[in-house]
Amino acid sequence: MAQLFSIHPTHPQPRLIARVADIVRDGGVIAYPTDSSYALGCHAGDRSALARIRRIRDIDDRHPLTLVCRNLTEIARYARIDDWQFRLLKRGTPGGYTFLLPATREVPRRLIHPRRRTIGVRVPDHPVALALLDERDEPLLSSTLIPAGTTEPMQDPEAIRDTLEHQLDAIVDGGLCDGGATTVIDLTVDPPQIVRQGRADIARIGLRTEP
Repeated sequence: MAQLFSIHPTHPQPRLIARVADIVRDGGVIAYPTDSSYALGCHAGDRSALARIRRIRDIDDRHPLTLVCRNLTEIARYARIDDWQFRLLKRGTPGGYTFLLPATREVPRRLIHPRRRTIGVRVPDHPVALALLDERDEPLLSSTLIPAGTTEPMQDPEAIRDTLEHQLDAIVDGGLCDGGATTVIDLTVDPPQIVRQGRADIARIGLRTEP
């Protein structure tokens, strides 16, 4: 049964953040708030936790997962970035965008798209998520919290508790999220391709929808 942590959405309590980080470090799967919706998170190197996220989402290894990072410097450790890609990343971080980029050798093979050799990366604009990343001192492997059989991201921690309490190790209650899914942009091609239009406006990073 999941432990519930009520954490202040703008001034997260360091003691509680440290406890959540310990759960992740010990192989746990958590639900935590971001600037778009709630997300599932685990330690990137934990094979068992990764499998649990895939079961909750009912997705296979072709579905991209995301490394949620603190900043662009951390992203550059896990993704190969050219100058034009860096300019787009800089405009969109932090924010509700997920960028697909070529993975570096730092990324475990099981996290990489099996054919395209890519990894999703993003920097959230949410105090709780950023505090957790700072405490862990490494990225979280994450996926938008869309339970199997549904199509919309979960925004309400009480609903998450009702639905997934027995499938998670911790639920980080940072209040309601007010967004939808992230906007997913493939930066392995030029011009970039919009894979999923989410809450974030592509105009912010200098892209536009084709007429």
